[in-house]
Amino acid sequence: MVRIGDKIELGEFPLLLAPMEDVSDPPFRAVCKQHGADLMFTEFISSEGLIRDAIKSRQKLDIFEEERPIGIQIFGGDEEAMAMAAGIVDTTNPDLVDINFGCPVKKVVCKGAGAAVLKDIDLMVRLTKAVIKSTGLPVTVKTRLGWDESSKNIEEVAMRLQDIGVQALSIHGRTRVQMYKGEADWTLIAKVKENSRIQIPIFGNGDIDSPQKALEYKNRYGVDGIMIGRAAIGYPWIFREIKHYVATGEILPPPTLEERLDACRTHLHGSVQWKGEKLGLLEMRRHYANYLKGLPNIKEFRTRLVTVLEVQELEKIFEDIRMYYEGIALSA
Repeated sequence: MVRIGDKIELGEFPLLLAPMEDVSDPPFRAVCKQHGADLMFTEFISSEGLIRDAIKSRQKLDIFEEERPIGIQIFGGDEEAMAMAAGIVDTTNPDLVDINFGCPVKKVVCKGAGAAVLKDIDLMVRLTKAVIKSTGLPVTVKTRLGWDESSKNIEEVAMRLQDIGVQALSIHGRTRVQMYKGEADWTLIAKVKENSRIQIPIFGNGDIDSPQKALEYKNRYGVDGIMIGRAAIGYPWIFREIKHYVATGEILPPPTLEERLDACRTHLHGSVQWKGEKLGLLEMRRHYANYLKGLPNIKEFRTRLVTVLEVQELEKIFEDIRMYYEGIALSA
């Protein structure tokens, strides 16, 4: 049984949904939870934004009972700001606080936050200590192998973070310089896990996009669980497929057309409920292509989905899609 702290039990081989900016909001998380995600995280939240009471940062604190266990992820490069942000997060009662020391994007790194902290492990330790002291919740960290090829310091990072009280570590198998290019290297993740001093759960992240790869990496690298990010966008069924394959060695059939449309509806209605109709409809537009990927002749329907402005019209298009593809199946 994989545990984080005393209270969070995640099963034998948990699957985590990675925090993704502009993706991992409550409507998206709800769909992933429905299909088997064991632990999820909010989009990362700026510590400075929380302190300033920025509306977008505050909204990202929204969590719901059906999502548990869930962590709120924060980032920043200032100890005082991180401590204050952790205190604010504490009042919203998530299951844990996660610190982002891995985001490679320029707007975060140039503020001395995210993956920038990989260049200064002492600062990373101070920032993490500040968070731990400011919350009664378990604190976890998501990070990368290092800043660049010549500074892969994840083994030292893991030991020092564990020593100050971090309860779990998620490691993306790339450096900051790599961004998301090239193949993720899990060999250093395995070295961290194999270190006899490391007692906390170690979760691997990077390039897991199939049940076969998930089981292969589980067996080869010995991680306690896997964090999945981009492969879950538009395909939340990856969680159930991996679980089934790990348990039985069998590949589940792909989602049916009805399941795809149900996921679209669930995500759409959640988006409208959480963000309001206008913004909820607009922000759903980026997801339709992923949910309906691979369907023949889908382009015309996709164009309609991203142009209408009412939920009722979208429901009509979903029904048109269902009837069209059922008709193709019947005539085949």
